[in-house]
Amino acid sequence: MHTLIQTLMVIFSLTLAVPSWASEPFVGQLDSHTLLEKYDDFSKEYEKFETTDEDLVLMQKLQGKSIVVLFGTWCHDSHREVPRLLKLLAQADVELAELKLVAVDYAKEDDNGIAKKFGLKYTPTFIVLDGDKEVARVIEKPEGTLASALSRFD
Repeated sequence: MHTLIQTLMVIFSLTLAVPSWASEPFVGQLDSHTLLEKYDDFSKEYEKFETTDEDLVLMQKLQGKSIVVLFGTWCHDSHREVPRLLKLLAQADVELAELKLVAVDYAKEDDNGIAKKFGLKYTPTFIVLDGDKEVARVIEKPEGTLASALSRFD
């Protein structure tokens, strides 16, 4: 009996020691408010990130475009880059045709096949669309600033 109790206590303590990253990630679409409210890593970066006047001017090129953001709630690059995009959009007061935030699982898939449609390989991936035409794509970490990478099109 004593051994059974010890074994159960060890099993119980091990289940408490499972790290948070081992839990299942959120998969699907969500809005920026929900993302920042429910995920501390995203909200901390949002608060910490400082925009520049130059980047806010570059963001104006996105006026009327659509952006699809494929990311992982589990991904450190997503924790850094997605909040930066959200803050740039908010501070530049850019009106997009659509902003679609799509969280993927560890296999980089979502239930609606959006990641597959856009050929997702690495997270985050930002896709700028002018109508149905892709005009810019930023994968993982931009060369230069995120604003400059997103606005490299004519």
